[in-house]
Amino acid sequence: MNRGSILIVDDDPRLLHIVAMYLGIEGYDVTTAENGEDGLAQVEARAPDLVILDIMMPGMDGIETCKRIRSNPPTAEIPIVMFSALSSDDDIERARLAGANHLITKPFNLVGLGSVVKTFFPADVGSPR
Repeated sequence: MNRGSILIVDDDPRLLHIVAMYLGIEGYDVTTAENGEDGLAQVEARAPDLVILDIMMPGMDGIETCKRIRSNPPTAEIPIVMFSALSSDDDIERARLAGANHLITKPFNLVGLGSVVKTFFPADVGSPR
């Protein structure tokens, strides 16, 4: 059963692998990107149902990637979950202002991430958002 498509963008290949494997087992169609530029190109080529973005990445960071997704009308409504090792009020506010729907702080557990992801797929929850 395919629950929906998710793009994960993070510069840590180990984290990408673990999260992609977990969400794949949970039934999602998962693609990955290791930087903001590649992530943005993938979003524009094939809009996923959800984007999970790391904030701190070399080159185009997650905040800028999020802003660009939001500023492009065909991709503007895609839900975005951001994760970061940063958890100060300023970082949370930056993510919110960029257009993130949710922020998860690292380290996180996979079950908790899965619970957040499910909230963006109403059929999984059993009731509309």
